[in-house]
Amino acid sequence: MSEIKDNEKFLPTPAVHRPGPQHPLSLIISAIAFYWVASLSVVFLNKTILSGSEYKFPYPLFVTLFQLVVALVLLVISGHLGKRSRTFSMVPPFEFDLDIVRKIAPLSVVYVLMLTLNNLCLQLVEVTFYQVARSLSIFFNILFTWTMLRQRTSGTAMLACAIVVLGFFVGSYGETNFSWAGLSAGVGSSIFVALYGIYVKKTLSVVDNNQWRLLHYNTAISIILLTPIVLMSGELGEIKKEVYFLDEAGFWVLMTITGVAGFLINTAMFLQIKYTTALTNTISGTAKSCVQTLLAMVFYQNPITAMNGFGIFLSLFGSGLYSWVRYMEMQRK
Repeated sequence: MSEIKDNEKFLPTPAVHRPGPQHPLSLIISAIAFYWVASLSVVFLNKTILSGSEYKFPYPLFVTLFQLVVALVLLVISGHLGKRSRTFSMVPPFEFDLDIVRKIAPLSVVYVLMLTLNNLCLQLVEVTFYQVARSLSIFFNILFTWTMLRQRTSGTAMLACAIVVLGFFVGSYGETNFSWAGLSAGVGSSIFVALYGIYVKKTLSVVDNNQWRLLHYNTAISIILLTPIVLMSGELGEIKKEVYFLDEAGFWVLMTITGVAGFLINTAMFLQIKYTTALTNTISGTAKSCVQTLLAMVFYQNPITAMNGFGIFLSLFGSGLYSWVRYMEMQRK
């Protein structure tokens, strides 16, 4: 639910904590490995559900709603366990204050659109092209930061963004299994990823800067917003008519695992940020995107042209450069 830069972004990003004492190397490696497993699992499990398995289920609205329900159940359970167990103590008990709901609702609208378009993009494009299709989130982040927050971006960061945009066009032109619908969903997802990051910053004060409280509210409100959309979309009628494996336990197990993976990515991000440095976190995210693309080439045997490969490289390189530049700028500040 959301590492804002990646697309398995199912949930708001946990707070960034400055590392205290030097942590054991084994703990750092474990945190990074957990993040990689959770993050890669989200992308590949969603792809498997939406378009790549014996349980092919091309209904992104219903999939998004189901994953949100799983996430909310796990949040409520974790909040309850947090009263008794130190392991879950960082998760507060579930709450639902209507005054707070009204203030968080705009964020949830953006969140629902981001998740839905993200899953639709993943359904319609190859995983190798997924990173390219959603790479414009950096461009829109710079655009909205300037238009909405009146904050300027440095020339070096703008150069990195230009490389990403060039990679987007080169990769799109060279994509063999090109889809206008998938590309449009990717661009739309990028827009709402950028907006989501801004709205999270503006909304956190409503819940005393507690990201886990925001998780509770945002997930619950998103379910309320998305439920009527699913009902009116006609997906339920198509599912009843077209899907023959609704009574198979394997399908629901796979769907539940996908929802759990979406929830775990949030915890994994929290642990990676807590037990590593900001630089390590940045490098880990960029390296994970590269591995994600390579794994997609191996597992799905997606044909990649030289131009498509060059576009993917430019997008990943530009994204990594942008993250590095922003990190260095924050260090100077």
